[in-house]
Amino acid sequence: MNRDVVAYLRCPVCREPLHVRERTLRCPRGHSFDLARQGYADLSAGRSPHTGDTPEMVAARDAFLASGHYAFVSAALAEAAGGAAGIAVDVGGGTGQHLKTVLDANPALHGLVLDASKPALRRAARVHERAGAVRTDAWGRLPLADHDTAVLLDVFAPRNGAEFHRVLRPDGRLLVVTPEPDHLAELVTALGLLSVDPAKEERLAASLDAHFTLTRRRSLRSTLRLDRDEVATVVGMGPSAWHRDAATIDLPTPVDVTAAIRLDEWTPR
Repeated sequence: MNRDVVAYLRCPVCREPLHVRERTLRCPRGHSFDLARQGYADLSAGRSPHTGDTPEMVAARDAFLASGHYAFVSAALAEAAGGAAGIAVDVGGGTGQHLKTVLDANPALHGLVLDASKPALRRAARVHERAGAVRTDAWGRLPLADHDTAVLLDVFAPRNGAEFHRVLRPDGRLLVVTPEPDHLAELVTALGLLSVDPAKEERLAASLDAHFTLTRRRSLRSTLRLDRDEVATVVGMGPSAWHRDAATIDLPTPVDVTAAIRLDEWTPR
């Protein structure tokens, strides 16, 4: 794992700094965590109740993002992080594709993917030479130093407001991407997929308002022309994958699908 990234990590047991020793991360108190052969570290300390995305969901996500359909989201995140230096942490970042674009556009940043899914982390660990990957529970205490993170990315991921506030620098930026009500509406209607929860807005405010100030809000939209395999992929990478077998999808293609997301930029109070 990139040693510059390790400098921002903290032991999940005692909160002391971690250092690379051979194929492990160790703290001064002797707690040790193996580095996987693929390069990621498991800092869940056995406390992660979630396994995250399955190998099939991870493969679907990786294929879809690699196609460039969500490049407009990555580009917006890279722009919002512009000029930052230090560490950019992608919480629930999966394979790290959005973080890769942010790092490519901002050479003064290093990057870290936090996720519960081992299949995702195997890919994220190799996504960029200035990035690392760590397994942890986004709802628990993050294995990061207090007030030391420059940028936090949260793309369709859990929002732990208190922890985000603890790890962000006073001048740090929290970038949150959420789906608009009509996101993938054509597929939701045709295939009976899970739709955007109308209470999502209230939950977002409740999770962040006590700790952050909203400084900018943007709605971003794109029309995606998808073939049958891509339709199956976008279904397979999201929450409907738990309820719908992508192999059973029968929809005339190509089909134009609306991608509608919101990017909120927050600063710590």
